[in-house]
Amino acid sequence: MATHTCQRDKMGFESDLEFCPTCGAILPLPGNGDYVLCVTCKFKVHVTDFDGITTYSEVKFNSPVQRSTVTEETTDSLLKGPRVDHKCSQCGNDTMIYHTRQTRSADEGQTVFYMCPKCRFQESEYS
Repeated sequence: MATHTCQRDKMGFESDLEFCPTCGAILPLPGNGDYVLCVTCKFKVHVTDFDGITTYSEVKFNSPVQRSTVTEETTDSLLKGPRVDHKCSQCGNDTMIYHTRQTRSADEGQTVFYMCPKCRFQESEYS
């Protein structure tokens, strides 16, 4: 692996050629110019220093996530909980199941999630 040395505050240190010896940033790949320039601190190294170095890259894609289906047991657990007099805007049922969550910052109110036990329509209310 090729390295280069830099004088910084009268202390010399070495780093791999892929990294800037001044600030430690990753250096871009050599292009058509005579120098490779660090985008962070403007350190430059001549492209001939990269002669004989082979660069490999690989692209990996994540496997697609299989979506699970909602089971009857999960649906039944959603139908449990406190009920409140709140009219369903979908079917007109007079009671809905609710639960609350803190979805925003602590100095703001909780979000109330409603679910109709009759048609299973869901809605939320920011308080």
